[in-house]
Amino acid sequence: MASAETQAQPGPTFIVADDHPMVRDALKTALRQSFEGARIDTAASMAEAMALLEREAEIDALLLDLDMPGMDGLTGLATVRATHPSVPVVIVSATRDGRVMRRVMDLGASAFMPKSASLESIAKVVKAVLDGEVLVPPEAEAVEDDVEAADFARRAAQLTPQQWRVLALMAQGRLNKQIAYELSVGEPTVKAHVTTILRKLGVRSRTQAVILARHLALDPTKEPVKP
Repeated sequence: MASAETQAQPGPTFIVADDHPMVRDALKTALRQSFEGARIDTAASMAEAMALLEREAEIDALLLDLDMPGMDGLTGLATVRATHPSVPVVIVSATRDGRVMRRVMDLGASAFMPKSASLESIAKVVKAVLDGEVLVPPEAEAVEDDVEAADFARRAAQLTPQQWRVLALMAQGRLNKQIAYELSVGEPTVKAHVTTILRKLGVRSRTQAVILARHLALDPTKEPVKP
């Protein structure tokens, strides 16, 4: 009889979140080939990914598509980092824009991986992340520091998950009444969240908060309007 020490240990648990079936299959193949006994759940939207994160007690890594439905720019990543700060996030994207990569890393991703990566490269990146490494892409390192964006990321890290949801809806132009309906809460609760968001972001008006939130936009050519 095998002792407890020699019994096979369960493999790591992953969530692969991408709305393209071929990409999901490629990522699953890379993980299965490199991690014996790996358990892999898949999601095709941000809502599905969040549901899996809420359901699973322990997730070793989340592989997250930037362009998946419900991501709303980088808001999806920011929400994941706020709600599940202990889960390493590997961003998977077709973009090669260093400015986007830099924003992703500033918001707490552990690595950025192109969708064109080989199975071997995918496995190498994920193994490094499981070992606790943070892999900053060379394209991100070559970008000059965006002090304003980095400062926003630092201040926004103080927001609770519900405050992130409120901020995301504010950035979409929703009024307090609309946000209350969307989140199934009272309007006074939304007003309280907005007040706290302004304080944590260090701004005085709703407009200034929305301007800062534009750092979450994926298109880095759309520079935030100065207040």
